[in-house]
Amino acid sequence: MQVELRKAIDEAFVQARQELRARRSAEAMVWLERAHILTQRRPWLHARSHCLMLRAGWQQGDVREVLGQMPRILAALLFSRIWVPIGNTGRARVSAFQPMPISEELRRLLE
Repeated sequence: MQVELRKAIDEAFVQARQELRARRSAEAMVWLERAHILTQRRPWLHARSHCLMLRAGWQQGDVREVLGQMPRILAALLFSRIWVPIGNTGRARVSAFQPMPISEELRRLLE
C-alpha cells in the first residue's frame, strides 16, 4: 500500500476513535466515511470502518445505523476484493450498492 494512502487511512481511524471516545459520534462518522472510501478494497480495514460505524450508531441511538452496519461488516469481509461501489460512504442511510461521487483528493490517494 502506498505511503500516502496508508497515512490517510491511519489518520481517519485515529481521528474517528478520538471523536468516539469524546462521544462526538457525528464527527466520528465524517472520518469513518473517509476511512470507508479509502479502505473499500481491503477487507479487514473495510470491515473495521463498518464496525466503528456500528459503534457510532450505537452512541447516537440510531437503530437504523446499527442494524444497517451488521450485514455490511460481513459483506466487507466477503466481497471487498470482488466488487465495491466506488465512493460509497458506507452509511446505512445509503444503498450498499450505490456508487457515489468521490473527491479529487480521495481519487488521487486511491490511484
